[in-house]
Amino acid sequence: MRVIDKAEIARRIPHQGTMCLIERASHWDADSIVCHADSHRLADNPLRQQGRLGAACAIEYAAQAMALHGALTAGFDTAPRAGFLTSVRDVTLAVATLDDVDTELLIEVERLMGDENNVMYRFTVNAAQRLLASGRAAVRLDAARHLNEKGNKE
Repeated sequence: MRVIDKAEIARRIPHQGTMCLIERASHWDADSIVCHADSHRLADNPLRQQGRLGAACAIEYAAQAMALHGALTAGFDTAPRAGFLTSVRDVTLAVATLDDVDTELLIEVERLMGDENNVMYRFTVNAAQRLLASGRAAVRLDAARHLNEKGNKE
């Protein structure tokens, strides 16, 4: 299995520019993906607030890994259908911030269940074999269509 680099990731997920936080994916299969990121150390990380990158931002790193997993397993060569997190549960944050973590982030997500419109993942974010964040996330796919069904604009 080949490594998926940042340029290929940007073609497969909706996050672009500095908001594309994942650097590469080193492994994936039908049920899981392993991604790597260094963007947590960048001063221009778009998630920083008042110069800091809070640990809760690990959820966004995991969400991007989930989006990439969905695109890879569905065979998409371009960005997948729009989606959004509908819930996060059992989230544990073992640090206050990510910006002072001096090694790359290892983001692992595992698909627990789902169908073509709703998916549940378990995630962990580690650095140097130290757990930084973990939890579960539910994702609703085809968000634009869902919003239109509710009478909202895209």
